[in-house]
Amino acid sequence: MSLPPIDIALKRLSHGADLPLPAYATEGAAGMDIVAAEELDLAPGARHAVATGFAIAIPDGYEVQVRPRSGLALKHGVTVPNTPGTIDSDYRGEVKVIMINHGDTPFPIRRGDRVAQLVVAPVQQARFTEVVDLDETVRGAGGFGSTGVLSR
Repeated sequence: MSLPPIDIALKRLSHGADLPLPAYATEGAAGMDIVAAEELDLAPGARHAVATGFAIAIPDGYEVQVRPRSGLALKHGVTVPNTPGTIDSDYRGEVKVIMINHGDTPFPIRRGDRVAQLVVAPVQQARFTEVVDLDETVRGAGGFGSTGVLSR
């Protein structure tokens, strides 16, 4: 059972004219594909905030996550380094996708190319309460790699 969609206002910017709006590629897709509104060649090791040509107004209680496209990551080593990137509900600027090229050749990004996907997610805010001691657990303070590693 899927939840009903929420409405997100979208403002197309002048350099986003005639580009497709974010859209789900299939009925079961979790992310909406978004396209580049600019052209560049992303050099190996380089990062760039790729323009999308639109801004959005996300309702309170939600965020929009920016995620990489798996095909770009697998085939070309091009990904989104701050995955998932978060667009907060009070941000009204242009949506941009920070991309990095981990490959060994320049990667061309052309206007209209699908560069990332957006996933809408609910947000639960929290409060921190300072305490003297934390409750005990089996794991305790075991950190990175402390679970799932077989003893040898």
